[in-house]
Amino acid sequence: MAQKIWLITGASRGFGNIWAKAALDRGDQVIATARQLSALDELKQTYGDAVLTMQLDVTDREAVFATVQQAHQHFGRLDVVMSNAGFGYMAAVEEAEIEDTRATFETNVFGTLSLIQAVLPILCAQGSGHILPVSSVAGLVAMPTSGIYEAAKFAIEGLAEALASEVARFGIHVTIIEPGGYATDFLSNTSLKTAPLMAVYDDIRAELAAMLTPDSLGKPEASAQAILKVVDHAKPPLRLMLGNLLPLVKDIYAQRLQTWDDWDDVARAAQGK
Repeated sequence: MAQKIWLITGASRGFGNIWAKAALDRGDQVIATARQLSALDELKQTYGDAVLTMQLDVTDREAVFATVQQAHQHFGRLDVVMSNAGFGYMAAVEEAEIEDTRATFETNVFGTLSLIQAVLPILCAQGSGHILPVSSVAGLVAMPTSGIYEAAKFAIEGLAEALASEVARFGIHVTIIEPGGYATDFLSNTSLKTAPLMAVYDDIRAELAAMLTPDSLGKPEASAQAILKVVDHAKPPLRLMLGNLLPLVKDIYAQRLQTWDDWDDVARAAQGK
């Protein structure tokens, strides 16, 4: 397998760090970015010149474009581009504060958009490349008290699906990564913000907390081989769920299909013909 050049945002911890190490361990080279350059010191010390560490806040659009250009000049090409930088925001819709809502979209959605727009001219000129926007099961199904984060991930799903149709003719693949619950530090205050709580939603939160047990969380390191398999595949999928999610997603989508079917006569009448 030919050596690949990866660009991974949010590579200082969690999935981004695990996937960067998996790529490096097999002999690939990685451009690893994080908001704090010092957070990437371990990667640099361990892997040396195989990794280029760069400071980047993906909400700074000009910095995203400059970083991509510098990364491309350093290694000469980009093969795998992973938009992983992001954070969660827990809030019932009524609780959500508008500035934190904007910040959630700035990082998760607009940061992803900036990265995609920055790399596309390079990938198109190469006639190859693989873009992996990191979404979530929260981009497939919505649960109470995280609607803002889910809205951001739903946006990434739509953005990436359209992108895949637009760039396939240029030899570029797109795979949306959709992890379920994993025992990363995502649930800590380093990656997750919580809105001021309203007592009226406490019962709902308690029910969700009872479902989120340590046994229900996946092992983050186990996800690495799935990522490597996808980026090595000649015909990678548009979507890759990570974890035991299929039963839940099938059930939710079955309910959606049933609702649409039940109301199809009303929908057809609304056509006006």
